[in-house]
Amino acid sequence: MSGDPAVEPQLDSFSLAFPLPYRVAIIVILAVWGWGVNLHFLHIRRIDVPSLIRYPGRSSSAQLTHHHSTYRIASLLSSASGLSIVIFWMLTRGDPRRVIDYDWISMTNLLVIALLFSIPLRKLSVSHHGRSRLLRTLKRVSVGGLAEAKDGKFGDILLADVLTSYAKVLADLFVCLCMFLTSNGSATARPDRGCGGDVLVPFIMAVPSAIRLRQCLIEYVRVRSAPLREATGWGGQHLANAAKYSTAFPVIILGAMLRNQTEAAPGLSRAWIATSLLNSFYSFYWDVAKDWDLTLFSAARERNSPDHPFGLRRKLLVHKPGVYYAVIALDLTLRCTWMIKLNPSLDQISNFESSIFLIQFLEVFRRWVWIFFRVETEWIRNTPTGLGAEDILLGDFQGNKYEDED
Repeated sequence: MSGDPAVEPQLDSFSLAFPLPYRVAIIVILAVWGWGVNLHFLHIRRIDVPSLIRYPGRSSSAQLTHHHSTYRIASLLSSASGLSIVIFWMLTRGDPRRVIDYDWISMTNLLVIALLFSIPLRKLSVSHHGRSRLLRTLKRVSVGGLAEAKDGKFGDILLADVLTSYAKVLADLFVCLCMFLTSNGSATARPDRGCGGDVLVPFIMAVPSAIRLRQCLIEYVRVRSAPLREATGWGGQHLANAAKYSTAFPVIILGAMLRNQTEAAPGLSRAWIATSLLNSFYSFYWDVAKDWDLTLFSAARERNSPDHPFGLRRKLLVHKPGVYYAVIALDLTLRCTWMIKLNPSLDQISNFESSIFLIQFLEVFRRWVWIFFRVETEWIRNTPTGLGAEDILLGDFQGNKYEDED
């Protein structure tokens, strides 16, 4: 069952108001707004995100800040999609047959979004440089490529990590296209996540993790080839990171097999639970210990050090310690949303289209929160030794090379 009690065989009530193409559009647009908020908040905290991803700074103070430019494109995308969905509602008036027949409106909206990301919009005072940079980075990242550190490696890693959180959204985008192009099909009908066969959708969901895995292996090879290996280590952490991303594949494969089972398969179900637990807890550990450099999983002496709050670290630039503890708990909770399937009373609800959308949104939200602390960690790693958190938070960051960049 793919939704709450169906209004008619092809549709559930949630899909009448928000067909799948619009749900994909909403989550993509939220990502743009979220990135603007990331840039804005970190700018307030005097963390220069553009310098970390090797994005050119403003040539003059008269230019819009990077976060304002992002807000502008997000507003444009929101306006276009808002107009599209209002027209869709006016024409369909909640009638299931009309919703299915007018699928071209929602698909046109996805095309408009793609064009707004790719064409120059100087007459609307929207910079094209950032969008063209995003498309170039996406092109490189999409095949598992990774720039050198001086050319924006950190930006490649951030984008690829974001794509892992958008794996199900990317799969739904494919489903929209598949249903739209299928004879007698409709992109606004009840989503057929078997469209294109039993393999294509799971394959698309696995691609983002494969991209990050390849990037980790590239980093490992670079470390092994470095002339001063004693300064960079032997690369074991990159292999461990690659292993983390590889744990996503059994979850995807076993999940697809379970969906295609016509009869109960207890052994397959137990294997899926085991691999899901491994993926969730391994990823949670990596978020806290490696991506955020917190000491929660370190040895007791380091974890309880008087130099910093319990389980955290000395420099905390984003907020007070309580926020870090809350974010750790949030990250663990949202890493384990799949566990609702283990509750018989919630399992059926988890298959509703509204529930699927909510779970996708929560994963994107988790990644949005993750970005604040991942960027903060990278900034601390690249900040000159001896600069304390209070220096940044109190605005005493004077004379540093990052002060006048944005």
